[in-house]
Amino acid sequence: MILARDALALLQEGNRRFVSDISNRDAIAGRARRLELAASQEPFAAILGCSDSRVPVEIVFDQGLGDLFVIRVAGNIVAPSLIGSVEFAAEQFGTRLVVVLGHTQCGAIEATLEQLQRPIENQSRNLHSIVDLIRPSVEGLLTTELRHDLRALGHAAVRANIRASVRHLRHGSDIIEQLIQKAGLVVVGAEYSLETGIVEFFDP
Repeated sequence: MILARDALALLQEGNRRFVSDISNRDAIAGRARRLELAASQEPFAAILGCSDSRVPVEIVFDQGLGDLFVIRVAGNIVAPSLIGSVEFAAEQFGTRLVVVLGHTQCGAIEATLEQLQRPIENQSRNLHSIVDLIRPSVEGLLTTELRHDLRALGHAAVRANIRASVRHLRHGSDIIEQLIQKAGLVVVGAEYSLETGIVEFFDP
């Protein structure tokens, strides 16, 4: 089992390789690794990330087969099935680091801000369910000075949504709470920059 602080260091090192165009993927995604993993897995981190095609988690962190337990959903929202996925990774595989990974220019965040300012009548029920989960974390920002600066508003909304998802994971499950208190599980937030490729971790 890899401790949370060591798992975080592995992710940070991998992201530095990615940003520097020094990939280690050939050595960690080959046939030998596939055969090794056929019987079991021990992912050292679980990542709850956004479905955005520009944020492929294993590539961003320069990790290979079996290294990460990845859960992707638009807006990196937290719903019961996603909490269950995190519980599964932590209980079954001993994963001790959970990262909520948001990113700049998130379309789900932008859609939520647009819905809050100009309600969309014909939005699908399924898309609306995503917006409804993001709404509580960002709607207060529209009463601040940020509403006059769309770029700053978007940036603040992405981070507010990440932090809300982190809180929800930490306190939305008795299993996760117990693992945090007694087994060294750590849940942190992070933001990926589409422009630079850098992942910034916060809320340790």
